[in-house]
Amino acid sequence: ACAAVGDGVVRPGLALVSIGTSGVVLAYASTPQVDMSGPVPRVHTFNHAVPQAWYLMGVTQGAGLSLRWVRDNIGLPERALERWTGLDAYEILTKEAESIPAGSDGLLFLPYLQGERTPHLDPYARGGWIGLTASHDRRHLIRSVLEGVAFSLKDCSTIIQGQGLPIEQVRVTGGGAKSPLWRQIIADVLGVELVTTNATEGPAFGAALLAGVASGLYTSVQQACEAKVRVMERTEPRQEVERVYAQAYETYRALYPALKP
Repeated sequence: ACAAVGDGVVRPGLALVSIGTSGVVLAYASTPQVDMSGPVPRVHTFNHAVPQAWYLMGVTQGAGLSLRWVRDNIGLPERALERWTGLDAYEILTKEAESIPAGSDGLLFLPYLQGERTPHLDPYARGGWIGLTASHDRRHLIRSVLEGVAFSLKDCSTIIQGQGLPIEQVRVTGGGAKSPLWRQIIADVLGVELVTTNATEGPAFGAALLAGVASGLYTSVQQACEAKVRVMERTEPRQEVERVYAQAYETYRALYPALKP
């Protein structure tokens, strides 16, 4: 809730995507919305830090965790470079992935390295690469991980929008948000504008804004956000790439039920 405030997600139409170890999609709601499509809600419904407001939240367990696994187990040269040169291993890895086209030439990654929460709520879900051929190389493995996490985030946003909450703009935060490539992939997969804000530490910044409201410095949470939260960078979805990802996403969605047995 503090992260949502820190990034200005305090009115309808706005959502937050956080790419940390896990991945979060959080959308503002003016009324309490509960996913009743199955026996157990697939997304969480919580009180917002904004009075008389709520938010819906979906979570994927292995967002940044998946890329960290690649760094630690496949990105060994990058780890050495990081130690000897001070270069960031993640930046080196994502730079490699830039040379691979959207869709990773048919390679798909399931980010279920620690089971999954949204939409499957299955601690026994398992990750993997599907569609691997001799023509794929390490660059494909890396890019497919970035895309697989984005597809998992789309699972969350699809359910949230199915509850009648439109998502007009996404505010992105977390370590993964530092990657321009990953931001572009997520924008293309979600089909919505992605922006970064001046809140480099969203939860702490949100807590400070709430303190400002409580002390009377601001009259409302919305006024505090209007005064202090600024959009820094914008990433627009590309229509031609959206079509590629829409087709790949349908295959991605079919993989969990096909592999569950």
